[in-house]
Amino acid sequence: MSARIIRTYFVITGLFNFAMSMIWGIDTLFKMGAGLDIQHVLLTNAAFTLGSMVFEIPTGVVADTLGRRVSFLLCLATLFITTLLYVAIAWRGWGFWAFVWVSVFLGLGYTFYTGAVDAWLVDALKATGYREPLERVFARGQMFFGGGMLVGTISGGLLGQIRLDIPYLVRAAIVVPLFVLAWREMPELGFTPRALELRRVPAEMRRVFVEGLSYGLKHPVVRPVMFASLVGMTFMIFGFYSWQRYFLDLLGRNLVWVDGVISSLVGLSLIAGNALVTPLSRVIPTRTGLLMVSVAAQAVLTVACGLLTNFYVVVSLYLLYGVAIGLALPVKQAYLNAHIPSAQRATIISLDSMFGNTGGVIGQSVWGVVARARSIGVAWAWSGLTLV
Repeated sequence: MSARIIRTYFVITGLFNFAMSMIWGIDTLFKMGAGLDIQHVLLTNAAFTLGSMVFEIPTGVVADTLGRRVSFLLCLATLFITTLLYVAIAWRGWGFWAFVWVSVFLGLGYTFYTGAVDAWLVDALKATGYREPLERVFARGQMFFGGGMLVGTISGGLLGQIRLDIPYLVRAAIVVPLFVLAWREMPELGFTPRALELRRVPAEMRRVFVEGLSYGLKHPVVRPVMFASLVGMTFMIFGFYSWQRYFLDLLGRNLVWVDGVISSLVGLSLIAGNALVTPLSRVIPTRTGLLMVSVAAQAVLTVACGLLTNFYVVVSLYLLYGVAIGLALPVKQAYLNAHIPSAQRATIISLDSMFGNTGGVIGQSVWGVVARARSIGVAWAWSGLTLV
């Protein structure tokens, strides 16, 4: 049974990120093609991150009451609708504010996913007697994440070369079989869902907030991880959405397919970082040590990417940054889950995500202004220094 649960987790992770990454290499270009400038693009992405931040706690309540499968199904339904609305906005020319509002609800969709699937996996494995280290499962899950991103971004880049809205339509189509898979293959094991009445939502949110303080911000292990998420994401999200334009500017040619190829290489770099977890764990025995090495590398590489101007060198350094991220992600997942009780698992993971999203809102807003006033490279260099 444990093997089937792990297999389902891998398939969901790979297919979900395949669908989501269809637009990752061309999203900035799509919005600029719809009439937005670089600052407006970053502000719409900040609205998405703000929506993620605001809705993390309410959706954490859903996952820890109605169940993790229900939360994931709501995620897929929301993403299906908002993805099609993005296309409608571009077609109808509704402009900046329409993108902002739909981006907020797109953020809602993602918050139904954060915490829920990982919490489902951990509790289901415990219920079936799984005793192996979770780092191995999370590292392989991150490889499926990278694999889905690899295929999705290449496909999105090639389809975007034809028309920038096609990857969005394909993404919405892929969500449908994923919904069916989650409906059939995510039994709630090791967790008992309970009814959630509308009148109880405020009380449940208050409970989640108090438990978040107790098991999160007051926890000597979890608290520094959450604040590190806030700082680290000030660049990560800004960098992820701005490199599409930045790298083409360095190249000097507006080739959409190049962004698709780079996105796929980012996926491979994440997989490479995931693969380094086990061998590096033999050299650096503590999870905190691995996280420190990763963040130090991220800071140096980010500043270098902002200061240098050679396209091939900057892209290569950004891929090394992806390796550092790929190393950190499964270690952080295992680190958090080792210190979170089952009943609050989805809530605390969502709280950590909320801190990260807060950093993302700050980063995209502040560095977006710098990018518009000076340049994207200058914004990268300054934002990289904050990682120190």
